[in-house]
Amino acid sequence: MKFVLKLLLSAVAVLVLAEILPGVGINSYVSALIVAIVLALLNAIVKPILVFLTLPATLITLGLFLLVINAAIILLADYFITGFSVSGWLWALIFSVLLSIFQSILHSILKKD
Repeated sequence: MKFVLKLLLSAVAVLVLAEILPGVGINSYVSALIVAIVLALLNAIVKPILVFLTLPATLITLGLFLLVINAAIILLADYFITGFSVSGWLWALIFSVLLSIFQSILHSILKKD
């Protein structure tokens, strides 16, 4: 049940960020839910592989390269989902940072229950 609630809250966060950021667009509520699902799948499957493959770059940059990996995950979601668009790397980076902040706030609120 918590997983479904987290997906719904992530979809709401995607909608809010798409409204705030001019470089990010979303067509509908269904697209936002699909973005949340695809991001969850990409973070579970693709991100660990990318982190492992780029471990030397991540260590040299003291972990800042993980921001680039997060932006790449956002751009992958943009590629796979037709109702979701991100204008470029900078907007993907900003979107991923703000989405991470929103998700950590929501996670801390859900953890209190």
